[in-house]
Amino acid sequence: MTDGERDLEALMLVDEPEFERVLECVFGVQPHESRTYTALSKAPGSTTAELATDLDRDRSSVSRSLGTLEEKALVERTQRLLDGGGYVYQYTALPLPETKSRMHRAVDEWSEQVHERIEEFGE
Repeated sequence: MTDGERDLEALMLVDEPEFERVLECVFGVQPHESRTYTALSKAPGSTTAELATDLDRDRSSVSRSLGTLEEKALVERTQRLLDGGGYVYQYTALPLPETKSRMHRAVDEWSEQVHERIEEFGE
């Protein structure tokens, strides 16, 4: 059994799981990463420094969270040129409808596997 399967199995024991907990289980992210996604979905185009302030975390922790979310295709990074020279990275969360759609697909795939296993019992 994979960690993701264990997470989904544990999620089934919760009567009313919160969105962030489902996000963690489905995508295999940590609670601080799901909080980062939620904060970013409320403030698209934020920088690491802005998110660090919003989340009351240090920039390096937020940067690692953003990296993980970007690897999972839940966050997009763009570069913005600054007027005085240089640039800053801005982050935008995958739109909520797309995230929810991906979550539905993942849970449906897992459920299908469970149904197949049920049918194999007793054979």
